[in-house]
Amino acid sequence: MFKGSLVPIVTPFKNGKLDEKVYADLIEWHISQGTHGIVPCGTTGEASTLDFDEHYRVIEVAVEAANKRIPVIAGTGANATDEAVFITKKAKELGVDGALIVTPYYNKPTQEGLYLHFKSIAESVDIPIILYNVPGRTAVNMLPATVARLLEFRNIIGLKEATGDMRQASDLIRLCGDRLALYSGDDFTTFTMLSLGGKGVISVTANIVPKDVAEMWNSWDKGNIDKARELHYKLEPLNAAMFIETNPIPVKTALAMMGKMDENFRLPLCSMSAAAKEKLRAVLKDAGLV
Repeated sequence: MFKGSLVPIVTPFKNGKLDEKVYADLIEWHISQGTHGIVPCGTTGEASTLDFDEHYRVIEVAVEAANKRIPVIAGTGANATDEAVFITKKAKELGVDGALIVTPYYNKPTQEGLYLHFKSIAESVDIPIILYNVPGRTAVNMLPATVARLLEFRNIIGLKEATGDMRQASDLIRLCGDRLALYSGDDFTTFTMLSLGGKGVISVTANIVPKDVAEMWNSWDKGNIDKARELHYKLEPLNAAMFIETNPIPVKTALAMMGKMDENFRLPLCSMSAAAKEKLRAVLKDAGLV
């Protein structure tokens, strides 16, 4: 249903508030560069620092700006099941094409708890759902058997896999087959995951080089494996640079250096250290972005 380069877009702030014009301009830029889908209110979008009204407005602006030209898949996860259901229902009302829902963080649920959490959401709303597994952020790993079990719900259609574990990715595709669309959740794993049968990437790096990330998928999809591999190696320095410090600090700093937005974060995130910023600038300069 959703394929290619899906961008977990940053949330630009100005004077502490959502900068709607810059945000809409970024989405327009992504569409012009060939991005296949926009994912507002993810980790990279600093969703955990948005209040409910802000969260909904970020989604609403994305839907309006995309204007059905590319899908909008909104981050609607929460560590309370009732809250995740509520946010997902609201996102549907706002016109999203799907929802990206992270495993509950901090609670550390069991595999049965994870199953029951996503079961409740899937039974409450009929839009397509992409599960999001990122143990480094949530302190819980949703195992392939649990994902396979959840596929009894027809609106659960995909998984963003951000463990970096290719054995787990392989097990997911072996157990779930074509019923599950698997997306790389770490840019450095994209090429490998495509070779296992993945359907794309939810890419931090695509925030700054949307054309290259989209073209990597396009090349793979057309059977031009050599071109996709070439782009993988071209992107690797940028992929690494996006995690010099905690995401989304480097990617928002990079966009500011590129003149796309103000360098503005929500606490507890803050500006990069001077040394890290110089490392980032050097990588961007080598890539011809600054």
